[in-house]
Amino acid sequence: MAIISVQDLRKSYKSKGKKRGGLVEAVKGIDLDVQKGEIFGFLGPNGAGKSTTLKMLSTLLAPDGGKATIAGFDLLAHPARVRRQIGYVSQAGGADGSATGREDLMLQAQLFGLSNEKAKHRAEELIKALELDPFVDRFSRTYSGGQRRKLDIALGMVHQPKVLFLDEPTTGLDPVSRAQLWSQIRLLRSQGTTVFLTTHYMDEADVLCERVAIIDKGRIVAEDSPAGLKRQISGDILSLTVNHVDNAVQISQEALQGLEFVREMGADGSHLRLVVTHGGEAIPVVLRLLESRGVGVADITLSRPSLDDVFLRMTGHSLAKE
Repeated sequence: MAIISVQDLRKSYKSKGKKRGGLVEAVKGIDLDVQKGEIFGFLGPNGAGKSTTLKMLSTLLAPDGGKATIAGFDLLAHPARVRRQIGYVSQAGGADGSATGREDLMLQAQLFGLSNEKAKHRAEELIKALELDPFVDRFSRTYSGGQRRKLDIALGMVHQPKVLFLDEPTTGLDPVSRAQLWSQIRLLRSQGTTVFLTTHYMDEADVLCERVAIIDKGRIVAEDSPAGLKRQISGDILSLTVNHVDNAVQISQEALQGLEFVREMGADGSHLRLVVTHGGEAIPVVLRLLESRGVGVADITLSRPSLDDVFLRMTGHSLAKE
């Protein structure tokens, strides 16, 4: 059952650049459904429309058009009711650096109408669930990045929302802190919370999310489970860097394009990317053929398709490089 349903959601801004006064389409009519109890990922580069979409769905930004329902309530007709059903954690977070984590949690709970006794109980529940004990009674300005993000998520969960929106939750964190935060997000899901997160990290979308929508330039270009998205590319990825002799890339493409096992081919500078069948068997054939044409290969790698390969196919550019 869809707990978030979006149809033709749109948002434009007035341009601040050379075309001052013109409109920039940040979100260009997206449609999506998020199922109750899943971790749903919005994957795309900076400026793709991820944060704008999240701000609209969390009632912080009015859409220019389209409609959405969240936890059974119409986003435009009943924004106050929507706000009672959701938690929102921005990239900047919301903790008060001059207060302790416990004080922040108590204040947030009381702002949502909990009595002092119930606020204490709810704060203790979150401190235990998100493992805040070692630092919760320190001023939050002393927290590490990972500790602050844990507190931010706890603040977003105080009122036990049905849906939690997380905008780039692990940006800037070290690998250990990221992995710990992933565990906390999975815990929230196991307790019945639907999690909608934005990210530009492909491994985060791949490992953490049950379904992913790829967004680029304000449009959703693909949506499926990570495994389903990667299955769209049938074959292995053969990446090679050729030497810098004149026309090496052009010579290589002309030599390789007629091979039966080459399904797709693209070039970026001196780098060639091939989608091939039976990659292990393809490597020696490719190397011999290029050598016979006077093209040297400086580097060659073989891999299974990744979400970046899907992103490259759908958009024409690599998210990893961005």
